[in-house]
Amino acid sequence: MSPTIYFISMGAMLGTIILVFGIRFLQASAVAGADAAHTDAYRRLASDAVTAQAGNAATLSAIQSELGEIKARMASVETILKTVE
Repeated sequence: MSPTIYFISMGAMLGTIILVFGIRFLQASAVAGADAAHTDAYRRLASDAVTAQAGNAATLSAIQSELGEIKARMASVETILKTVE
């Protein structure tokens, strides 16, 4: 076996191994990048949910205070109706 063929075959085998590990590294890097993007999107979604929940709590508080006013008015109307009877 000539040295040229030996070195070419060894280079092809080592090149294949290096190529496989390089492709695996690029794939792992792409997965990590996609995971980071997914995490950022989830954090934005959670932040938006917290903001919306705070807005809903403020709206609910306003509705409860208006409901209290309506109950007070209804009580006064009931009192007036009882005195009229």
